[in-house]
Amino acid sequence: MRTPVSGEVHVTYWQLYVESGPGGAVPGVADAFAGQTVGLCGAAVPGALHLTTGLHSGRVGFTVEIHDEPPALDPVWEDVVEVSFRPVSGRTHLEQWAGTASWPLDLAMTDHRVRYCARGMDAGRDLDTRSDEDPQVDSYLLQFWPAPPAPDRVIRQTSRSAARDHEYARRLPPPPTPEERDEAERLAREAEERAAEERRLHREAWQWGGRLPSEELRALGVHTWSLLRFDPDLVHTLGAATAGTRRGVALLAARRACETAGLTNVPWVAEALTAAEEGAPLPPPFHYSTLMAETLRSDPRVPERSVRGAVPPERPPYEPLASPAEPGWRWIPAEGSDTPEEPEPSQPSPVAGPARQGLGKYLGKLVPPPPQPQSGVGRGTAPPSEMPQSGTLIPAAPKTAYAVGVLEVVDSTPDRPRGRISQPHFASPALPAAVHPDPLRAALDAVCAAVETYGEHYPELLAEIRAFCAAADEPGNEPGERP
Repeated sequence: MRTPVSGEVHVTYWQLYVESGPGGAVPGVADAFAGQTVGLCGAAVPGALHLTTGLHSGRVGFTVEIHDEPPALDPVWEDVVEVSFRPVSGRTHLEQWAGTASWPLDLAMTDHRVRYCARGMDAGRDLDTRSDEDPQVDSYLLQFWPAPPAPDRVIRQTSRSAARDHEYARRLPPPPTPEERDEAERLAREAEERAAEERRLHREAWQWGGRLPSEELRALGVHTWSLLRFDPDLVHTLGAATAGTRRGVALLAARRACETAGLTNVPWVAEALTAAEEGAPLPPPFHYSTLMAETLRSDPRVPERSVRGAVPPERPPYEPLASPAEPGWRWIPAEGSDTPEEPEPSQPSPVAGPARQGLGKYLGKLVPPPPQPQSGVGRGTAPPSEMPQSGTLIPAAPKTAYAVGVLEVVDSTPDRPRGRISQPHFASPALPAAVHPDPLRAALDAVCAAVETYGEHYPELLAEIRAFCAAADEPGNEPGERP
């Protein structure tokens, strides 16, 4: 015989546990005793035992014995039950509430018979909470030995506490079958996967200004993020535009950048603008960025123009999406939104809220229920069904967060005014961008270069680009795409 535990252990809410699962999870009361005829030792959940005591809180006498064969029953014990148990791993422990202490039992992964013996349960329940000065009033013995599975049994019943616990267990429905448990776990996994995908889409929608991007925009990645900070709606407009509209936007942005930088009267820039509009290759120095920068620096005809740098508009921080399935959570739609107050959990709306010029859409959010005051739970006044269930998760309030990754879009309110930038140096990259073989990338990169060139006056440029796109949507006005 081995005695891995002997002395006193601390109980909370009348509970101790034996657990052997790899995650250390312990069953709640209803799950542990489901379908049993005994109410002191819950064994309905595979790999775990839920042990009931008379004392609510404090230290009780407790001994664990590991035998090779059935031990004799000592008449000193007033209440005795037997159940069957099989560890699900090689690590079996006796656990206190919330894992505050544990003792290894070193049980083999085979079938065991378990005998749980109690003495002084009624005295423990009457005392409720034992202080350090109080004498020990209840004690327990937990015995294991190898044996094939057998029905649970009440060997001896003396106390009122045990009688009430047995009656509670007998009223519970039987536990799910292994097939039902597997199906429930499968459904739970699928629900979590759906929830994770919904959270991912909600975050991605915020990154893209309130709506999800097309696959074409998503594939461009880094070539979209600069313009997203200034005008997400324009990014999506270009993503839905035809190739001709995109190319027209790219050329318009390049020309406006050169004009506002004073470069249209510089011969080699004017020649490049003409080549771009005619679909011809750009002349030197636009083949190499270093040569272009050197030419800008050395050509006296390039004007010295500067402007205060562009500052993207402020946008709200990201509000993470919580699981709509959590009980008590409420959906708060964005102000002015037509979104229903409580959408169906299976149909979350990642783009709720009214549209904003250049800022996408406002997103709604889920908020948790208000915290409830905690009150003491007395075993003598509340039935076991109302006891706190170990392992219960309470949703935490959502925290403000910012997106991360390639498409990181954050609240960019400036801490101080932007410095002045050289407009010719920001305008010159717009021409190579405008002639890129991919019309969408050409439009995005050229508009980004033009925005930086306009600096603090960039809203004028974006208004003209949006008007150009709107006019191109009208029948017969689609700009021609060069071959």
